[in-house]
Amino acid sequence: MITDTQQRPMVVAALVAMRPRQWLKNILVFAAPLAAGSVFEVNVFWPTVGAFIAFCLVSSATYLINDLRDIKTDQQHPTKRFRPIPAGELPPVVAMAMAIVLVASSGVLAFAIRPELAGVIGIYFVFTLSYSLGLKHEPVIELALLSMGFLLRAVAGGVASDLPISQWFLIVAGFGSLFMAAGKRYCEMSWLEAVAGDQPEIKRKSLEGYTLSYLRFVWGLAAAVTITAYCLWAFEVGTAPSTLPWAQWSVLPFVLAILRYAVGIDQGKAEAPEDAVLRDKVLLVLGFAWIVLFGLGALGV
Repeated sequence: MITDTQQRPMVVAALVAMRPRQWLKNILVFAAPLAAGSVFEVNVFWPTVGAFIAFCLVSSATYLINDLRDIKTDQQHPTKRFRPIPAGELPPVVAMAMAIVLVASSGVLAFAIRPELAGVIGIYFVFTLSYSLGLKHEPVIELALLSMGFLLRAVAGGVASDLPISQWFLIVAGFGSLFMAAGKRYCEMSWLEAVAGDQPEIKRKSLEGYTLSYLRFVWGLAAAVTITAYCLWAFEVGTAPSTLPWAQWSVLPFVLAILRYAVGIDQGKAEAPEDAVLRDKVLLVLGFAWIVLFGLGALGV
């Protein structure tokens, strides 16, 4: 049990263990409705909000399960040891009960919206559970599972409202997810080589199958495919009647955002994608500009 930090009340510890900061990733469910220009329609907006909540619930459950599996390893890690479960602030039996309730609640909510959405949530849970139970130690396979987590979030937004999903959207979401996943591993490996060379007990097993040059190749390739596919997607969206070529103009902030995020990866500052985005004001401005321009194009303004 960790004793060098003040113990948090169990309610606070339970909330922290659910990792609410990670919920930012679930905003991806709004991508498909935004691309379809239907995000503000009542029969699209509220099901998408429900999908967002369902993903928040199920993703928090998987974080709890992952922390339960890694208690001993996390207790040896310089930062992960302060998480509520390895720190002894949240009893394992309580964490497991929370995970069961969260998964059940997510499934019920998703099924109430659309049975197909419950299917997407179920696939996400199976993938992330497989990841936590052992596949996270398998090089390349764990990258694919991390990427699928992002991709399924993006797909869920269209499924929730029964919207058609562009093939270019799927390619952008898939390879964009691989870009972030490979970047995350690159940052972790950079940190380990610089700081934790004499502490093999805190090394992620999957990283033993990678080199920095290989991970750089993967995230560079993924970024190239993402940008190419996005350009094609933006021009497809731009075929809709519009006063100005908003969608085509959105290529500029999108590419700049990819390049800006790549700076964070190269500097080893993108281990946590949500933190890398939130602490970079320039990236946030580029993201906002992209949403506005692409949104105007999709809405045909």
